Amino acid sequence: MSNPILQELYDIILSRRGEDPKKSWTARLLLEAPSLPARKLGEETTEAIIAAMAGNRDELIGEAADVVYHLLVVLAAADITLDELWDELSRRRQQSGIEEKASRS
Repeated sequence: MSNPILQELYDIILSRRGEDPKKSWTARLLLEAPSLPARKLGEETTEAIIAAMAGNRDELIGEAADVVYHLLVVLAAADITLDELWDELSRRRQQSGIEEKASRS
């Protein structure tokens, strides 16, 4: 599975490694990984939850985009490729969500 927009964003994130963290937010996140990008992912997720609970569709779209971006930074910092993510999602698709959750324990 592939999504060109997500792949393009992921590639841009990877290209920011080693750039000046004073000029690139992504470079700063990668430099301070895993703590800073993980913390930002948590903050953005909380903001998305608040927007969803408030029924604010436009705000939720923006916050969801922030969640996706920060998740991709966390994955890139951990050297996890999108192909690995797609493979895991594909594997999980082979069973019900209830079965998958039970297999984790």
